[in-house]
Amino acid sequence: MIKVVIHGVLGRMGQEVLRAVCSDAELQAVGAVDIKTKGKRLALPGGAAEISLSDDIDSILSSTKPDVMVDFTLYQAAMPAIRIAAKRKVNLVIGTTGFSKQDIDEIEKLCRANKIGAVVASNFSLGAILMIHMANIAAKYFDYAEIIEKHHEKKADAPSGTAAATARAMVEARGKGFIIPPLEKETLAGTRGGNIDGISIHSVRLPGYLANQDVIFGALGQTLKISHETISREAFMPGVVMAIKRVNESKGLIVGLENLLGL
Repeated sequence: MIKVVIHGVLGRMGQEVLRAVCSDAELQAVGAVDIKTKGKRLALPGGAAEISLSDDIDSILSSTKPDVMVDFTLYQAAMPAIRIAAKRKVNLVIGTTGFSKQDIDEIEKLCRANKIGAVVASNFSLGAILMIHMANIAAKYFDYAEIIEKHHEKKADAPSGTAAATARAMVEARGKGFIIPPLEKETLAGTRGGNIDGISIHSVRLPGYLANQDVIFGALGQTLKISHETISREAFMPGVVMAIKRVNESKGLIVGLENLLGL
């Protein structure tokens, strides 16, 4: 049985992770952390049992001694939690986005120093990872590409971590940047979106969306669009559960769910 603590448990993703962990016979939720908590106990789905709940991650990790901590919070909360968990030899599954290269390097060093495993992924949806894989294949054959990512109105960052990761992976697969179409006049600043090595990224934030992304390639007389639509946060859970089980058996840092899938 793999014992799991969930950091950010009162958030929408945290609640979904809790349900997924409690639904898997090989996993056991033993504790939870959230800065917004006002109680000390959290009822598990179905109400048959409770686990410890606190806004103090160190105390929860100390009292529950988990094998894995799952983090779906904000960047500002994630890094301090990661340092504390690593010091206590707790393996990490991290779905929080916004990490810099320096942060990833630090997480890798923490894994080596404490002999733990960590999975850091901007997206745990298997379909989204396959979308990126197919975009990498197409990137070798097109000179022009843009990304439109659409998320709910409460998403804190833009562009999404998935969009940025997709663009960087496409450039790496192509071996060079894409061509930016010339623009003579921009009457509204930012209309062409952000830019990563020639790939314009456009972020939509509206109620009704959860997490959607279109990768659009253009060439003479044709376009190719690779789309992925997430209609429920349940889509992320098979990837999260797989990461929990695999990270408990590994040592070192794995960045991206694609590396667990062997893509």
